[in-house]
Amino acid sequence: MTRISQRELESYLWGAATVLRGLIDAGDYKQYIFPLVFLKRISDVYDEEHAAAMEIYGDEELAHLPENHRFAIPSGCHWDEIRSVTTDIGAKALKAMRAIESANPDTLSGVFGDGDWGNKNLLPDSTLADLIEHFSTKTLSIANLPEDELGNGYEYLIKKFADDSGHTAQEFYTNRTLVHLMTLMLQPQPGESVYDPTCGTGGMLISTAAEVKRQGKEWRNLRLYGQELNYGTSAIARMNLFLHGIIDGHIAHGDTLSRPAFHNAQGQLQTFDVVLANPPYSIKAWNREAFRTDSYGRNMWGVPPQGRADYAFFQHIAASLDPTTGRAAILFPHGVLFRREEAALREALVKSDLIECVLGLGAGLFYNSPMEAVVITLRGSKPAKHAGKVLFINALDEVSREQAQSFLRETHQKKILDAYSGFMDVDRFAAVATLDQIAEKSYSLAIPLYVAGAKAADSGEQVDIAEALTGWRAAAEASNDATADVLVLLQKEVPA
Repeated sequence: MTRISQRELESYLWGAATVLRGLIDAGDYKQYIFPLVFLKRISDVYDEEHAAAMEIYGDEELAHLPENHRFAIPSGCHWDEIRSVTTDIGAKALKAMRAIESANPDTLSGVFGDGDWGNKNLLPDSTLADLIEHFSTKTLSIANLPEDELGNGYEYLIKKFADDSGHTAQEFYTNRTLVHLMTLMLQPQPGESVYDPTCGTGGMLISTAAEVKRQGKEWRNLRLYGQELNYGTSAIARMNLFLHGIIDGHIAHGDTLSRPAFHNAQGQLQTFDVVLANPPYSIKAWNREAFRTDSYGRNMWGVPPQGRADYAFFQHIAASLDPTTGRAAILFPHGVLFRREEAALREALVKSDLIECVLGLGAGLFYNSPMEAVVITLRGSKPAKHAGKVLFINALDEVSREQAQSFLRETHQKKILDAYSGFMDVDRFAAVATLDQIAEKSYSLAIPLYVAGAKAADSGEQVDIAEALTGWRAAAEASNDATADVLVLLQKEVPA
C-alpha cells in the first residue's frame, strides 16, 4: 500500500460531498460524511491491528482479542460487512454504529451522532451505496494515513462544510489562524487541563495539543474538555479528537449555561489551566431567570440582559479558571467592550482585575461575518508587575483577505504576540492602562480610548443614541484622533 498524500486525502474526502450535492442541504453533509469516514477509519485500523497480531500469534482467535485493538468492532459491524448490504443500507449502517458505540461504552458512546440514516427519501439506497463505494476506494490505515494527516484532512473537511453552509458555519468553525494565535497567547503546557465551553467541532482543543506537539513536548497527557449544545456537532468533535490521536478527551453534549457538564468532587464547577472559547454571540434564547439564582455562583458580576448572553458566558469562563494557573482567551464581538446595557457587568469585570489584554482584530475573522473580532484574555493570577493593569492592542489592520476569506499571516501573529508578551506601550498599536484610568473612562474598554490613533471597530450591532454619545464623550477626553474615529462609528451605527 502507498501513503495517501494530503492532496489525495482532501480530494477523497470532498468527493463524498459531491455524491450528496443536490440531495440534502450542505449544512447537513457533515452528519453523514463524518460518521462514515470514522467508521471506515476504525475498520481499517482494526484490520491493521489484526494483521500485526497475526504476525505475532499466527492464530485468528488470538488476533481478535480485545487487547490487540484500540476499539472493539462486533460481528456484522465492520465496514466490509456494511459494504456488502444492498437493501436498507442506512438502517444497517445505523445498527452497526450503535453496536460499535455499545461495545466501546467508555470511549465511543454517542460518537456517531444522530443522522437520519433510515430516511430513504433523504438517502436512498443507491446514494448510500455510492457513498460507501467512494470511501472504499482508499485504505485508511495508520500506515497509509498517520493520525496527524487524517486529522488535518478532517479539519479541511470541516472548513469546506463551513464554506458551503454559509451563516450556520459559526456554530462549528472558528478561523484556524485566529485559534492558533489564541493558543500561542496562552502557551499550554504538558499535563495541563484545557477547556472550551462552546467547543463546536473541537478545533480549539486540538490546537493546544498540536502546539505542544510542535514544540517537541509531551502532548498526549493534555487533558482536554469541551461542551457543545448541538448533538451532531459534539459527536464530530469527539471523532475529531480521536482522529488526531487524542485519547484523554472529554466532550459533553448540553447547554453550558444551564447544565455545565464538568464538576469537581464538591459538585461545583471544575476549574482549568487553559480556557479557549468562541461563545455564540448575543443570543437571546437563554434562561436568564435561572442564571439570576445560579447554583454555581456564576453571576458574581451580575445578571446579563435577556437579549445578550455574552456576559453569562464571560462569567462562566471566569468561574472555570484555576485561581492560580488559569488563563483564558475568549473571542467576542467588539460590543462587549462598550455596550451601555452591560455597563455594570463590565465595571465589575474590570474591578475583578482578571482582564489581562484586550486585543482588537480586523474584519472577517468571525466566520462568514463582516464583524471585527476582539480577543479578551483573562488570568487568574497576574504577575505582580501586571496587577491592576490592562494591555490594549489595536490590530485592526493586522489581517489579510484572499478569496473572500480573512486570516492572520505569521507576520501578523508575531507582531501581536510581541506586543502581548512585551506588555508595554507601542506607538499607535498598544497601550497599558491602569484600572484607575479605565474607571475614568466609565469602565469602557473601547480600544480607541487607550491606543492613540486607533480606528474604532465596526461592531456590526445596533446601538442607541445615548450609548453612542457616551462613547463619543469618552473618546473626546482621550484624544482628538479618537474623537474623529468615534464620530465615524456613530455615522455607521446610529439609525437615521
